[in-house]
Amino acid sequence: MAAPEPLTPPNPPVHIVDDDADFRDGLAWLLDSRGLPTRVWTGGDAFVQALQRGELGELARACSVVLLDIRMEPLSGLATFEQLKAARWPWPVLFLTGHGDVGMAVAAVKNGAWDFLEKPFQNNQLVDKVEAACQAAVRLQTEAREKLRFQQALAALSAREREVLDELLAGHYNKNIADHLGIAQRTVEFHRANIFEKLGVASAVELAHRMGRLMAND
Repeated sequence: MAAPEPLTPPNPPVHIVDDDADFRDGLAWLLDSRGLPTRVWTGGDAFVQALQRGELGELARACSVVLLDIRMEPLSGLATFEQLKAARWPWPVLFLTGHGDVGMAVAAVKNGAWDFLEKPFQNNQLVDKVEAACQAAVRLQTEAREKLRFQQALAALSAREREVLDELLAGHYNKNIADHLGIAQRTVEFHRANIFEKLGVASAVELAHRMGRLMAND
């Protein structure tokens, strides 16, 4: 029997990436005190290099959030974000920015970052933003798992089931499908029921919606 999938942790870990040790440690203390587990990084270069070298194991796949200071040396927050995008990092990235950098942070959000927070900020404001990002990360992980299950179920369909599936997606009825494929209508009904069961859908409409989302995400 296959081992059950691990449950998503109540609070995904928050990776704090900042080259200011005092600020970084203060953020870690604050979030840890609110039940948000953290891991700290001395800068964007350390975080990206560890990810690229594969030293972090499940980091690239584990549901998590990145709290990223926009001004760092030697690798800026924006450059770090570009590196994460190149590595297909799927989880929310929340920028911390000073007043003069708000324009850059807005541009980063338009380029795929999750959100930003301007310094100075209230502790509760930061925690609220991070908790919202964590909730988004959990939703993304759930969607990714559902997508993977659906793709695996698609791949497991037989050649005949794939033919029937294509006909269903084209909007054809059982009788038309039977005529097109040269098989009995009852056989079409049998394959249709199997397809619905394997893909976890209840109707042709739901099937079309699931396939549409899958193709849109790809």
